[in-house]
Amino acid sequence: MKKELPLYVLYLPRWYPNRYDPMFGLFVQRHAEAAALFDRISVVYAEPNRTNFKTWEIEQRLIENVLTVWVYYPVVASQSIGARFINTCRYFRAIFKGIRQLTKVYGRPQLIHVHILTRLALPAFYYKTRFGIPYLITEHWSRYLPFRNEFKGFFRRYATRFFVRKASLLTTVTENLQQAMQQYGLHNSATYILPNVVDMKLFRIQERKPDEKFRIVHISCFEDRSKNISGTLNVIDRLKDQMYEIESVFIGDGMDFERMQHHARALGLTDNEVRFTGLLEGEKLAYELAIADVLVVFSHYENLPVVILEAFACGVPVIATKVGGIAEIINEENGILIDRADEQALMQAIIQISDHTKIFDKEKIRAMVREINSQEAVGRLLHDWYHRIYS
Repeated sequence: MKKELPLYVLYLPRWYPNRYDPMFGLFVQRHAEAAALFDRISVVYAEPNRTNFKTWEIEQRLIENVLTVWVYYPVVASQSIGARFINTCRYFRAIFKGIRQLTKVYGRPQLIHVHILTRLALPAFYYKTRFGIPYLITEHWSRYLPFRNEFKGFFRRYATRFFVRKASLLTTVTENLQQAMQQYGLHNSATYILPNVVDMKLFRIQERKPDEKFRIVHISCFEDRSKNISGTLNVIDRLKDQMYEIESVFIGDGMDFERMQHHARALGLTDNEVRFTGLLEGEKLAYELAIADVLVVFSHYENLPVVILEAFACGVPVIATKVGGIAEIINEENGILIDRADEQALMQAIIQISDHTKIFDKEKIRAMVREINSQEAVGRLLHDWYHRIYS
């Protein structure tokens, strides 16, 4: 039957792992790899060339059955209106360069999947108008959320509403984000929730010795404005006198990494109490998460951090703030929800778990994400949507 045949789908993501940041937009790459289990998927991603501002460079690789083209384009190093216009034009030129590169291999796509609005909806709309290729949109960006209030500008809003209406399907990764977009008039007759993907083979339950220290883990991009890492460190400092042995591991890298290290030292936290690992990937990341007693996400605002789902895959409970779509997945069986910026509530939640007054079933926590967030489950869902649009 026609619906069982794989389709050729081109991904156009605004964020994607690249030579400068292997974690940037990693959740989009996981969607592409999940979809590639059932359909033929390719990706075009454009990024300014930071090593040689005047050079065009194109890389092409097949990763997990996803043919990916990175186009690194030259930029004008200025914030003037003229420079911004030139850089925007070069960005779109890079996208079309990448598409032409893939067309030589696979031919013209049957469907285009845009990830993160607004600019990449423009080439998608062009291909729909010029060649009749339908497109769908998945939005991940938290800029629409009331706490951020960063979706501004008449032209941006008008263009985004137009492209969303013209899409065959609109998906978001949380209901919260979907509702926030609707407040801006971003409506589509076919709107759904697309779960994030978790590698269930990589993130798995690990047994720990019963006499090990109580271990808290935080994983993020180290941007304190949103992640409130400083607030987490404040609580860990206050816990020193209330808990016998505690170990905190902070994983990741970003703009505030060194500042958070200095903050920890200013509080008097030692290397035995707080460990900063820097960026970890693959098995190293999965192991550090799996041997934790709890993952802490004390964010001021979020959409839906994939690390929460990865913790669940490891059977690790999560303490997180009730922001974005987090409350949609955390319940009394897999974690504790607290209010934003409530350091006292975070401290009490950690004590509650460390005292074993709240017991969690690791296998049950893992089962919650297996049925919804595994590669196979998400890939099958995308496959069904793609055929529904194309048929």
